[in-house]
Amino acid sequence: MKKIAFYIGDLGMGGAERVMTNLADYFDEEGYEVIMVTKLKEKKEYPLNPGIKRILADITPEEETGSRIRNLFARIGKLRRIWKEEKPDIIVSFIRKNNLMAIASSRFLNIPVVVSVRSAPERELKGRLFKPLSLFMFRFADGIVLQTKGAYEFFPNYLRKKSEILPNSINPAFMEAATDLTRTSADKRVIAVGRIDDNKNQKMLWRSFAEIAGDHPKWTLHLYGDGEGSESLKKEVSGTELASRVFFHGKVDNVPEAMINADIFVLPSRMEGMPNALIEAMTLGLACISTDCPCGGPADIIRNGKNGILIPVDDGEALNNALTELMENESRREELGREAKAIGSELAPQKVNRRWKEYLYGICSV
Repeated sequence: MKKIAFYIGDLGMGGAERVMTNLADYFDEEGYEVIMVTKLKEKKEYPLNPGIKRILADITPEEETGSRIRNLFARIGKLRRIWKEEKPDIIVSFIRKNNLMAIASSRFLNIPVVVSVRSAPERELKGRLFKPLSLFMFRFADGIVLQTKGAYEFFPNYLRKKSEILPNSINPAFMEAATDLTRTSADKRVIAVGRIDDNKNQKMLWRSFAEIAGDHPKWTLHLYGDGEGSESLKKEVSGTELASRVFFHGKVDNVPEAMINADIFVLPSRMEGMPNALIEAMTLGLACISTDCPCGGPADIIRNGKNGILIPVDDGEALNNALTELMENESRREELGREAKAIGSELAPQKVNRRWKEYLYGICSV
């Protein structure tokens, strides 16, 4: 294995995109020839090491036809020409349609393909036709990388046999940025980090905060991220007397700095893969509350009551109780935070990246 091709839609500021970028940088630094193939290029993307070749695989407007089917085959054909020209020893693909495109475009080229499902399979493979198509196409992948035990159990036995559970590592840039940080804020903060939408369910967090905030006047709520649910949530908050204690920060470049000034981190999601924000909050030693959501990512890293608190999905009362417990007990917050920090060694980038390398070597040697 000397040359590795990574394939994804783009390198925009998402969790899967960040994991793939970090992996590509790791293999580049290990001396491999790395190419990054993406369908598109976004205005704001994660940077790649200078030695990594970037290739755009989407068809141009001139190559498009009036038929979606013909356009699909044109995209598969263009991707196939890239594989023929670049001759990678292995292709690693992330997310939904990209996985199917990687399999279809590389058939009979004698290039092993590893696909990866980066969120709960129930969500990523959702669709009356897409799910059975994915399960069929995955038969032709040489390997399948999943993030959690719950995701592994979603698949039938014939696909489990070629699957491997590889959790997200901690972002190296996060580790570097967090090294010398010290807290600069004196107020008590509850924070959530992530896209504001129905799945991330920040609305439940806001409503729980609103119910108990009167008994905890020193505490504020800080939400980091944007999304389609942002305006609706802002409107709901603005009509209350608590509006001055709730802060919408939007997207920020320095997430470690935001986290280091917090006391409690909450992940109220309805569905997650292996949530990067939760991993990062634990690494910094925050007291963390998370829903025990499918496909089990939070439950894979939180030992309930030991290094964090797990609550049922959509259970506002359980969130009220967990927030109240931590708001009122500083020693309990410190205890959970100390235990949470151990995740930093368990999911250290070099450790997880080595597991990726060993897995890919195993695929290539078959």
